Amino acid sequence: MSSTNPHPNPSPARGRALQTHKQPEGKRDGNSPPVGELEGVVDVLFEDNHIIAINKKPSQIVQGDKTGDKPLSDFVKDYIKEKYNKPGDVFLGVPHRLDRPVSGVVLFARTSKALARINEMLRDKTIKKTYWAVVKNRPQKESTTLVHYLKKNEEKNISRVYEKEVPGSLRAELDYKILCSSDKYHLLEINLKTGRHHQIRAQLAAIGCPIKGDLKYGFPRSNENASIHLHSRKTEFIHPVSKAEIVIIAPPPKDVLWDWFVKRLV
Repeated sequence: MSSTNPHPNPSPARGRALQTHKQPEGKRDGNSPPVGELEGVVDVLFEDNHIIAINKKPSQIVQGDKTGDKPLSDFVKDYIKEKYNKPGDVFLGVPHRLDRPVSGVVLFARTSKALARINEMLRDKTIKKTYWAVVKNRPQKESTTLVHYLKKNEEKNISRVYEKEVPGSLRAELDYKILCSSDKYHLLEINLKTGRHHQIRAQLAAIGCPIKGDLKYGFPRSNENASIHLHSRKTEFIHPVSKAEIVIIAPPPKDVLWDWFVKRLV
């Protein structure tokens, strides 16, 4: 089935969200900025009746934690309540999270049916996640697969990396390739094969390439805003209800280094 799409596909480096091949893209109401106190807080990449994807800022937490800060999930509920004039409580399922200093695509479920199916897709590893990471030390290989075993230290909230399996460890696998380099830094594209605690941060540090700003995993200096240069760039999956192919792309945060790399990839 073919149709004329009034919204041309955005460029890969700056795009937001696109729905491809199996059915028309339809309305893009989700790309309208929220109003009032939510403006600049909830950056909607894609939404329909079943799912909503947000471009998370590095300072935001996805769910509530011991800090007591208002989580992104609550802001998204406020956004839905305000936009659709919903009375009472708003349902919002949280199938996955990003670490607080990490930016990029976070997918939420607006219905229990969507939540159950997204959880199933995550278990079956049928959701493809692509990340960007900026490192100072150039990896020895232009591209390769990293396989390690990670063991989480609950007390210190850090994952230890082992070359071989040890009691309590979990296998961690990712692919990376170097996309672009400046005089001092290198932009890596990473495809996750498993989803372990701090996986990308720990595995890159294990090969001598800690992510810029990531003090916890060995980078010598923090970023001014407490972020790290790790960004959930793209999420690809089959829509849990419509079965359309969905590709959601998140622009990285505005900063000098991210902007430098983006301009060279356009």
